[in-house]
Amino acid sequence: MNVKSIKPLKRAPLLHVSVQESLRAYIEDNRLDPGAPLPPEGELATQLGVSRNSVREGIKALESVGVLESRRGIGVFVKAFSFEPLLENLAYGLGGALKQIEEVITIRRTLEVGLIDKTLALIGPDDIRELRETCDKMRERAERGESFPDEDRRFHQLLFRCQNNEVLLRLLEVFWLAFYKASDFVNLDNSDPTQTWRDHAAIVDAVEARDLAAAKDRLDRHYAGINRVIAQSKTITPVGRTT
Repeated sequence: MNVKSIKPLKRAPLLHVSVQESLRAYIEDNRLDPGAPLPPEGELATQLGVSRNSVREGIKALESVGVLESRRGIGVFVKAFSFEPLLENLAYGLGGALKQIEEVITIRRTLEVGLIDKTLALIGPDDIRELRETCDKMRERAERGESFPDEDRRFHQLLFRCQNNEVLLRLLEVFWLAFYKASDFVNLDNSDPTQTWRDHAAIVDAVEARDLAAAKDRLDRHYAGINRVIAQSKTITPVGRTT
């Protein structure tokens, strides 16, 4: 008969982690809606049989992931669900890992190329005008040999704003943040801002003409340029490091 070995003991979870689990269970068991108050901190500590510090740590952890919110002088409340804490943590969690940045750009490229057809169906003259104005600012900075991250950020938000898809806009924001956060670790400077401005202007031309094939092609070329910048950065010494 085969005798199975004894499984090693599992380390008990940290106390504040157990508090988090209990608070989550309390919210679920009582089907508390967003805005519902939790019992006072002291009462929670008594019910859980732990210190107020442990309760406080557990609440802070649940605040960081968007489950709870504290209102100074009032109490702790269940928070409405939002993707924002998850997306923000994703942007900063990626750090400067170049391979992950490449993967993020692939996802962003696929999203924008895949959803540009809906923009062509919905975009109005005001959005086109704002896109043109943003491109003009890009051109002005490019003529001075400057990069234009803020204008780039606004351009892609404007391009998809007409779809009224908040999750899409937040994802695009996260991808933008991840790319530019990586510049803290590796050299992602745009060596050809004039070409980048022209890429964006060509995208607006295609969108205004409602030319889907051209819009997809221009977006694809734009992201091909970003991938070249990333590829070039692999041959350059990372920022803050020496060979």
